[in-house]
Amino acid sequence: MNKFCNNIIFFVLVQVIVIALLIASSSSEPIKGHHDDINSLIPYFKTWHVHTINGLSNDKMLLVYCKSKDNDLGIHNLTAGAEFSWQFKLSVTGRTLFWCYMAYDNFHAALNVFWDNPIFFNKCNNDNCIWIAKDDGIYFRNFAKKVDELRQTWGQGPL
Repeated sequence: MNKFCNNIIFFVLVQVIVIALLIASSSSEPIKGHHDDINSLIPYFKTWHVHTINGLSNDKMLLVYCKSKDNDLGIHNLTAGAEFSWQFKLSVTGRTLFWCYMAYDNFHAALNVFWDNPIFFNKCNNDNCIWIAKDDGIYFRNFAKKVDELRQTWGQGPL
């Protein structure tokens, strides 16, 4: 097949998926006993946002360095109350993963800040994942439970 035909087939396929998503989302009541597999595709069409926030006391500066396998987001120095955030779409391979290294004074921590998991998506309020650096460690805002959860304590000293 030539490239033009492949593009037409791809376009039609995308349109069918979008229409299916619209039909599924317009239904006000689920069918009893019916598992709606189309909902599992919705995260792949969203734009996801990850926020890292400096919640340290006493105007301490926070160093944040985040990356994925394909994206180096650079080093950022955040003043008190400031944030560094980025947005992206999920990989269709189901292997989206971002991690960050954070440090201040003589303390440091490294952790995963986004991974491809439906339970994690729900905790992120289905599009915003918020991480807050506080004096005792790094917290994840769990929207499902409406709490900030301590996920990583600070290590002390050089790496």
